[in-house]
Amino acid sequence: MPTAVQDPPVTEQTGGAAPRPASRTLRYLTLAVTALMLLAVGWTAATLAAGRTPGEESAEAGFARDMSRHHAQAVEMAMIAYAKGQDPAIRQMGYDMALTQQAQIGHMQRWLQEWDLLPTGTRPAMEWMPDGVRVDANGLMPGMATREQITQLHEAQGAEVDRLFMDLIIKHHLGGIHMVDGLLKTSDRAEVVRMAEAMKQAQQKEINELRKLQEAAG
Repeated sequence: MPTAVQDPPVTEQTGGAAPRPASRTLRYLTLAVTALMLLAVGWTAATLAAGRTPGEESAEAGFARDMSRHHAQAVEMAMIAYAKGQDPAIRQMGYDMALTQQAQIGHMQRWLQEWDLLPTGTRPAMEWMPDGVRVDANGLMPGMATREQITQLHEAQGAEVDRLFMDLIIKHHLGGIHMVDGLLKTSDRAEVVRMAEAMKQAQQKEINELRKLQEAAG
């Protein structure tokens, strides 16, 4: 009789405990799925916030490529001014300009690498611009000097270096600002917009300083 009395509780305990492992597993699975869903939502939000990577036909890619080439000519002229300019202010400006624009070229080339794009594209220069001036008959972008003008600057001496540099770089900067304005009309990519705005601010400041130097030189 004692055995008959004791057996049912054992059966009840065994029967009551059986669902627990399944219930615990279901609870863990639910938590895991919820966590994955939250991670997915976070990843999607971060992706949308960062924006899609610029592609081959994007204004950002066109700007990075064309402005790199535009800057390269400014660096060449600035180094001539630094090496041969007569006015100390011109030499200092040439030095600062060369460093700044060379660093910006490095940033733009890094963007293209991060976007898995080549330094040069298949589209003609300036096709990314929403409107405005395109390349000229020589294939030069706005403000760029011809090779004959660059040769003339290389061969100039003394005060003529200063005069030629000021004339050429003011036109060059105005062309660069025009390109920046075109980019700002079409792009909302944060790092590109930040640098474009910094370029515009710096080049406008240099234009103002150069015009003052021109006035002082008569």
